[in-house]
Amino acid sequence: MSWLIIAIFFALAALILTSAIMVVTAKNIIHASLWLISSFFGVGALYLLMEAEFLAVVQILVYVGAIAILVIIAVMLTPRITTENIRQLNSRWWATLAIVAALFGLLITPTVFFHEWNIVPPAQEGQTIASVRELGEGFMRQYLLPFEVASVLLLAALIGAVIIVFEERASRRKVLTLAEEVALRKRQKQAAAPVAAAAETKPVTQSPAQTSE
Repeated sequence: MSWLIIAIFFALAALILTSAIMVVTAKNIIHASLWLISSFFGVGALYLLMEAEFLAVVQILVYVGAIAILVIIAVMLTPRITTENIRQLNSRWWATLAIVAALFGLLITPTVFFHEWNIVPPAQEGQTIASVRELGEGFMRQYLLPFEVASVLLLAALIGAVIIVFEERASRRKVLTLAEEVALRKRQKQAAAPVAAAAETKPVTQSPAQTSE
């Protein structure tokens, strides 16, 4: 059973890493948002593998069901950034890659070399697992400021997308639906019908030269 859990862990880790790489390398931002949802699903599956069912459900409901959908809505409200002709990498991408690798090494090295992996489960130590009430109190007390900052950040992103749409609405051509296009053609035909009828019934006047001939 342990080998099966290890195999599932490595499969989920590969899914998360691949999805994260595709988020930052995909040329279409809609595709990048979908890869982000895939990465969130992988993290939720990891929580489920660690028998943290509550965190797995919260991961799916909050991140996949709320944040990812909010990102997609913000992307759909700003069609100007969905073009595929934008350059993905700048000339100093190698410096960014080196900084990210250094930060990752600084974070992962103490964990690998100084962390005690063979620990006794909390139930055998007399400790209790935090309940949903304790987690809620932690969000509303100890971690209230980061929680509110994240909420304001997401709200600002959505408001900014709506403002961009209202500013560009006048300059963008409206795409009519099929029913609206048919109704517009009918109105154009009705407006052109009296003009055509008047042109047909108008008598033809001859010039004096033609009458003298």
